[in-house]
This record gives sequence, structure tokens and C-alpha cells, in this order.
Amino acid sequence: MDRIQRPFFPIIYVRGYAMTRAEIVETTSTPFMGLEAGSTKIRQAQDGSVVKFVFESPLVRLMKDYGYRDVYDGGAELRSGIAPRSIVIHRYYDVADHAFGDGKAPSITEAAASLGRRILELRDSVCGNNANQRRDFRVYLVAHSMGGLICRCLLQNPEVASAEARTLVDKVFTYATPHNGIDVAGINVPDLLSINDMNNFNRGNMARYLKVPRDKVNTLGDSGFPPERMFCLVGTNSRDYAVARGLSSFAVGALSDGLVRIANAWVEGAPRAFVNRSHSGYFGIVNSEEGYQNLSRFLFGDICATAQLDITALALPPEVEAARRRGRQVRSSYYIEATVAPRGAYTYQLTARTQANESAVRREYGDIFDADGNVRRDARAPVLFSVFLDSRRITAGSEVAFSIELAVCNAGYEVDGALFLKNHIPGEYLFRNTLVLFARPDGDGWRLRYVWGDDQWAGGPKTQAELDSASDRAIGISQQSPRVFTVPVSSTKGFAAELKIALSDWQ
Repeated sequence: MDRIQRPFFPIIYVRGYAMTRAEIVETTSTPFMGLEAGSTKIRQAQDGSVVKFVFESPLVRLMKDYGYRDVYDGGAELRSGIAPRSIVIHRYYDVADHAFGDGKAPSITEAAASLGRRILELRDSVCGNNANQRRDFRVYLVAHSMGGLICRCLLQNPEVASAEARTLVDKVFTYATPHNGIDVAGINVPDLLSINDMNNFNRGNMARYLKVPRDKVNTLGDSGFPPERMFCLVGTNSRDYAVARGLSSFAVGALSDGLVRIANAWVEGAPRAFVNRSHSGYFGIVNSEEGYQNLSRFLFGDICATAQLDITALALPPEVEAARRRGRQVRSSYYIEATVAPRGAYTYQLTARTQANESAVRREYGDIFDADGNVRRDARAPVLFSVFLDSRRITAGSEVAFSIELAVCNAGYEVDGALFLKNHIPGEYLFRNTLVLFARPDGDGWRLRYVWGDDQWAGGPKTQAELDSASDRAIGISQQSPRVFTVPVSSTKGFAAELKIALSDWQ
């Protein structure tokens, strides 16, 4: 019997919504229900040529990189003697196919209940009667779209599964899950739209099967499951979602993955990253290198890094400032961009929020400063990202290194209610630079050094980041015992901020 060894627990994959009868049959006819789908794209190589980039699928990569295997043998699905490093497909749609069941699609609660039973069966198969193995056994849930709601129903609704099954869930990773429902043309999917179970994404129904108030469906409620152990990967590419010949993407609109709006794709307090991928398809979020890199680091990495930008000064252009001093009403807004990539990454980013991808953070001056220009007590300081890193992947030296492309851009100025275009330069940045960070354990804490990469070589002298005096401060995303560092950010245009970076042990 193979020994269970953290962090390599069994993985249960929970696929997303199949709307039509044809989609259900297509789903049940495949052994891995979508996880096997890869993608082949092109990229510009180091020598300037354009070459193919092949992503073999998350299933193959987990097998190649971490020694996982499926649970099929000779055409049969194993139910005993399963190894800890196994990938199991939760085939909850089988009953909806007349070839396997009664043809009736299961409800969210029914799918969650069968998932709970599958977890207990998997434990029995992996551990047998070995008490030590049973004590150490845990599972990872990896879910796409509606599959994430099934996982949350399992964790949050005590009526669908036993407490024993829930306690065996160690982490949950969701791709493009509508954690706050689906909105079409700005309106939540109505409860009455029961055709093809579309009302699964109505907030009233979600509140009932997730056991939370209707206005808090994107929370874990009283489940007790730690939000820091649920990762939300958010898609930001609405244009490449081809379902319904593009009508879904058109109806849902920009600031979405073509089906789920960015604002609806995360759980309160959970770490999240943003990738320029659509909800599904050849350009989809599941069959992407970015998705896999976030997944593998969340499951197997050992460092969590979260960043928040506390803006302390925002200067107006001289001509706008002059208008303000003359007593005219001035209103301004800004885009904040952040892209993160680990050292050694040549073809992917862990997260990217940019104007080009229609996913930049937007803030108005009044969100941060009061009428007298002082920072508000309730200033909306944006959390830029949460990423997970793996010290076992260090390619040089003894520190984990990653870069943050950070930029703050004027989104527009209004003077007396009219858009101010005189002397306006589109896309003018108040700040733009690349911060390269080097992290290493230091006793019972962390050490963090940095270089502004646009000013000097990343391999040159580095500055020691200052430890925040209130190191237990919250920065918007749940983290266990973080060590918070401050990196000063400023420009000659009068922009100033403090980048708060929280590092904590992961696992």
C-alpha cells in the first residue's frame, strides 16, 4: 500500500454545467469529462520565430510532473486498491444519460451528495483498514464552472453529506465558477428559468442550496471551511467564448469570461488570480498553461503571496489642478494594473489584470481620499493578487523570485461634469515599473528583497523590504500567520503608495 504523503493527496475533478441533451451525452461519453482537453497555440520564440506551444492538458501534466495516474484499468473504473496520487472524475452526469441512468439530470444537492459518498469510498479504497492512513487521508477538489458550486454545496449544506466527508476536503480549486451567480444583460438568471436547470445560477436558489443569505451567496457562510483553502481562478476573456454562436458572450458582456462576470467569479476572502481566458473552448481557462500553473502551485506549493496597494497621494495634471483651485468641480478615476510571473516562466503569467484585457482595477479619487485630500479611513485599497509559489522550483540561488508589473493610469478627468479632453493624453501613466521580489525563509518568518526592474538589472543590488509594524494586519484575503512587508512606490508625477506584500507558509 502506497503511503499518503502531503501534499500529494488524491484529486477529484468536478466538471461544469452541460446545458443540452447533446452536451450531456458528449460529456458522459468521455472518460475524463473535459480535464483531458489540451490546446495548441503559437507564440514568438526567443529567436524571433513563431512556434507552436503545446499544452497537453492538466490531466497529462499532473501525471508527467507529479506522478499522478487515473483510476481506469482494462476499461473498468477501479473501486479498490487506488493509489493516493490518483485523479478521480466525479461522473455525476452519468445518471442523466439513458445509457447509464434514468435520463434525469441531478440537482446541485444530488450531485453534492454523491460527491460526499465518492469521497468516503475513495478513502476506503486508498486506506483500507489502516488507521494511520485513514487519519492522514485528505482529498483535493478541482472544479470547473458549476462544479465549484457542487463542491461548495457539499461543504456548506449539512443536509447533503456527512461531517466526516466534509472534513476530508483539504483544498478546493475552482475555474470560472459563478460563485455569485450568473447575470445576463445585468440581470440575475431568474428563478423561473427552469429549462435545462438554468435556475441553478439564480441567487435565491443558490442561497437555499448553499445555506447562506441571498445577498451573501459568494461566501462560505457557517461552513467552517477556511476561505484561504479555496482558490478562485477568474477568466477575463469574453471575446473567445463561442457558445451559442457568441450570443452568450454578447449578452453577458465585457468584464467577463463570456459567461461569468469577473465580479461574480470569486468567494469572499478566498485567494484569486485573473487570466485572459474564456469560460471554455479552445481558448478556455481549464485547458490553459496559466490555469495549470496556478492549480499546481496552489495544490503543491509552499508559499502564499498576496499584495495590496495602499495609495497615499494622487496628483492631478497641472491644468486640472488649476481648474480645481478656481473652484470648479473635478472628478477623476484611475486604472490599476498588476501582472505577476514567477522566475523561469517563459510562456505564462500567474495573474494579469490589465486594461488591454478589460480587467484592470478601477478606483475613483473619492474611493481613496476625502474632500480635503486626506486618505479616507474606509479607503478602498485594492487587493491586486494572491499567488502561490513553490520553493522546490527554484532555478537559481536560494530565493523564490517573482515579478510584478505594476502600473497606475489615468482613466479620465471630469471638470464640472464634462469629460476633460484639453491636453489629455490617452493612456498617460502616473506610475509604471516592474518590481522583482526575492523571498526566502528567515528563522520562523520571511525575508524579502526587491529591485525595480525598469531601473536596474534584477541580478544587481537589492533593497531589503521593511517589515510592517502591524504585521498581523488584514489585507483583504485570508492568510494564516502572514508576514507583511512594505515596499514604497512613487513617481515624479506626484503618485505615492505603499505596496503591502503578505508572505505566509502554505500547506
